[in-house]
Amino acid sequence: MGFTNQDLRKAGLKVTLPRVKILELLENAENHHMSAEEVYKALIEQGEDVGLATVYRVLTQFEQAGIVERHNFENNLSVFEIMQDEHHDHLVCDVCGKIVEFHNKAIENEQKQVAQEHGFKLSGHSLILYGVCDDAECQATIQ
Repeated sequence: MGFTNQDLRKAGLKVTLPRVKILELLENAENHHMSAEEVYKALIEQGEDVGLATVYRVLTQFEQAGIVERHNFENNLSVFEIMQDEHHDHLVCDVCGKIVEFHNKAIENEQKQVAQEHGFKLSGHSLILYGVCDDAECQATIQ
């Protein structure tokens, strides 16, 4: 997708180096989800002179502008991801916190059916499945 400086301006946000750098980090994140602390550490590693408070402030501004979405999983960690056009759900590892995105048409259809059976018109939903990922160290915790 790729947000541009123009997109920042359209959202009513001034184009600043911290905003551009944070946007780049989130767009290029390997697993698409980063906590504020992870964003901060990555910026420091890149040699950027930015404070943690600035990172929190920018992420909150991005969330309010509809640029990023915040997820609060049961491990009490807020993570942020770039807003995507297509809805997806999440798998979260109870051990390492790994997050996997997935889309399942059958689940989507079932949710709509359940809502319809109860007279609901869906405005959105969030499905988070918790378990243990396929990492050997994580798997060792359940044996």
